Amino acid sequence: MASTQEHYDDHLGPIYTWMLGGFDAACSAAEEELDNAGLAPAKGDVVVDLGCGSGQFSIVLARNGASVLAVDCCKPLLAELDQRSGELNVRTIHSDMLSFRRHLSQPASGIVCMGDTLTHLPSKEDVQVLLRDVASALKSGGVFVATFRNYAGDGPMGDARFIPVQSDANRILTCFIEYGRFSVGVTDLVHERDGDSWQLRTSSYEKLRLEPAEVSATLEESGCHVRTENGSRGMVRIVAVR
Repeated sequence: MASTQEHYDDHLGPIYTWMLGGFDAACSAAEEELDNAGLAPAKGDVVVDLGCGSGQFSIVLARNGASVLAVDCCKPLLAELDQRSGELNVRTIHSDMLSFRRHLSQPASGIVCMGDTLTHLPSKEDVQVLLRDVASALKSGGVFVATFRNYAGDGPMGDARFIPVQSDANRILTCFIEYGRFSVGVTDLVHERDGDSWQLRTSSYEKLRLEPAEVSATLEESGCHVRTENGSRGMVRIVAVR
């Protein structure tokens, strides 16, 4: 089984933006998600994008005038963001999320951790460390927004474990998930057309089984006012105000 970084570097990273439906569609979805969360930075505000991927949230935030610190451990995705950001105020950092404060020189007005990124951390203890650091890094009135899948309860069984993600005439991405006691095993199956035949690439890694109540409790203990709501694509959205 691959590590999360290996899975993204070698398997999902090269097709990540395609998986989102293309970058323009990803930016439209990101803008809607941020609007629904109520995160609207003013010009010059410092915002951190944890696990930024190819940068749809970073780009939207920067277009709105924010100075964005974009952190990710996948070099190919950061390279995509560097190419797209142009003159926008986006600084990319190749690093794991847990070290983001080393690169932040002042309190942030906003911090985002979108997609299912929180569940990619190695342990629940690491999630707690990150959330406490996030609360400490926010200025008074600053906002943290995170989305993730709620893996509490019984997992899907049988054929329901196979989830269609994205497809076109030349590529099909299907995700297979299997619940363990503390984690979810994820296998991404990529079928790609090669002339008249199809080639299959697979890679497996693990995600944490996080519950919204756990995340909310850590943020509240760290001095934030927290609300939990439905996000896009069946995810949970946590909004915490310092």
